[in-house]
Amino acid sequence: MKTKVILAGLLACIGITAQAQDTKTEEPKGKAIVQVFGNFHTGFGAENDDRGFELERSYFGYEYNFGNGLSAKAVMDIGKSSSVDDYQRIAYIKNAMVSWKRGGLTLNGGLISTTQFNFQEKFWGYRYIMKSFQDEYKFGSSADLGISVAYKFADWLSADAIIVNGEGYKKIQVNDGLNYGLGVTLTPVKGFQIRLYGGLNESGEKGKKDIANLAAFVGYKHDKFSVGAEYNQMWNASYKDDADQYGYSVFASVKVAKFADLYARYDDLYSNNDWNIAKDEAAAILGAQFKLGKYVKIAPNFRMSIPKADGAKNGYYAYVNCYFGF
Repeated sequence: MKTKVILAGLLACIGITAQAQDTKTEEPKGKAIVQVFGNFHTGFGAENDDRGFELERSYFGYEYNFGNGLSAKAVMDIGKSSSVDDYQRIAYIKNAMVSWKRGGLTLNGGLISTTQFNFQEKFWGYRYIMKSFQDEYKFGSSADLGISVAYKFADWLSADAIIVNGEGYKKIQVNDGLNYGLGVTLTPVKGFQIRLYGGLNESGEKGKKDIANLAAFVGYKHDKFSVGAEYNQMWNASYKDDADQYGYSVFASVKVAKFADLYARYDDLYSNNDWNIAKDEAAAILGAQFKLGKYVKIAPNFRMSIPKADGAKNGYYAYVNCYFGF
């Protein structure tokens, strides 16, 4: 009888403990989002007059986990726009989204991060220094209004799909067309990843062509180093017939100390029949990154741009990029 009482007591204690652990796991919690990108830069030679301090971008927001896989995030993006002439700072809503995760399934809705180059950007890892290839050369937007779904079938295979407006997060929807995307990520061995993505952005207007995107990425990441390469192609840029662009980016980084690493990258951008020759270029960057504690990074680097237009001179720059965030 005593044995049964003791056993019942133990089971009750285990049940109470498990319930307490579950309650603790499901306890709602939130965190602030703060990221600030800045730099000091100076040009050389033909770009000698281009110098100064710059606050490139600031993100402020909040993310809240409600428990049971449900979370919400809102982020404000404060930056600059090339469409204004007075050079004042402009604030945008970057994210206003709800996410739900259950097992290998993830659902996102609202003003969400797009999947076109999000994977490559995270792998590159130096967004505050330089955008990833597709973002840098305007192959697509990093956020948009719509829905996305991702599913992890196994440790080596996951897939995702997205449907968004197509105008990006800085503009309201004007055209009736939508932007569709489908991606597959493979991890055949630990650290080695392959990413394939295809997208179609409907024009929604007569006389304009749909934009199509294709992206292929392969990379390997180790504790001490990483290396990656991507090829990207876009048909009918800005919904214009035969306005095709394509190019590739290769990059690598190596950790030389607990607080420091070196990085290098080379981009090459082309346009079909040189329709965009004024902006076609090759670009290279070489630099170092130093972590000053948990929240601050400083990254001195040297950059070179090689325009493809006849008679255009190469550009040379020295940068010191800074990051603060948590």
